Amino acid sequence: MSGVVAGMAVPRGRFPHVKVVGDLIFVSGTSSRRPDNGFAGASVDAMGVTDLDIRAQTRAVIENIRAILASVGAGLDDLAQLTAYLVNMNDFGGYNEVYAEYFDESGPTRTTVAVHQLPHPLLLIEIQAVAVRPKPGPTTDQEQS
Repeated sequence: MSGVVAGMAVPRGRFPHVKVVGDLIFVSGTSSRRPDNGFAGASVDAMGVTDLDIRAQTRAVIENIRAILASVGAGLDDLAQLTAYLVNMNDFGGYNEVYAEYFDESGPTRTTVAVHQLPHPLLLIEIQAVAVRPKPGPTTDQEQS
């Protein structure tokens, strides 16, 4: 199962938001882009001056990943591995601060790398993820009747 998730920003290429292969869930690189093609954590004033917020972008990316996982019946607790791409390692502190709001040492493994640029100049971060499909829980007698 793979596909583009309704209500999310449409990918800027011919690829899915998510692909399920067996018990693994692969989430394509996800940014803070909103369905209206604006970006959380990014603004440009009338003079062209940009204000970019790594904390707001990181939070939006993780929430977008949460929504993508929910579309296939999974959640952030099901994440096994994340790879984060930062345009500037000077943003590592703010990114790490927000990351810690969602995950601790029992969370997914993580790799963070610096990249020259991302697909839009207002993007500071992109994250791709791998999760494990949750196993159905045991049913109770009441659920069976």
